[in-house]
Amino acid sequence: MSWKVEWHPKATKNLDSLPPDIKERIEKRVDKLKENPLYFLQHYEGADYYKLRIGDYRALIDVDFRNKVVKIQVFDHRNRIYKRL
Repeated sequence: MSWKVEWHPKATKNLDSLPPDIKERIEKRVDKLKENPLYFLQHYEGADYYKLRIGDYRALIDVDFRNKVVKIQVFDHRNRIYKRL
């Protein structure tokens, strides 16, 4: 069974504000989470999130192992992402 990916509305808003080429690259990487999210994610120390690196951008993600849902909570440039917590 594949995993489901959900986006928090603010994360979607940040994604939509990016140039099309960067947005496409991010969407491709996020699609790979559906196959095996733990291969791509690292635990973010200091919070109950996992992080996904996509070039200069980061996503902080909640993982629901029971229901196989990956929810992208926060998405932004690496210089700003950790200030948003």
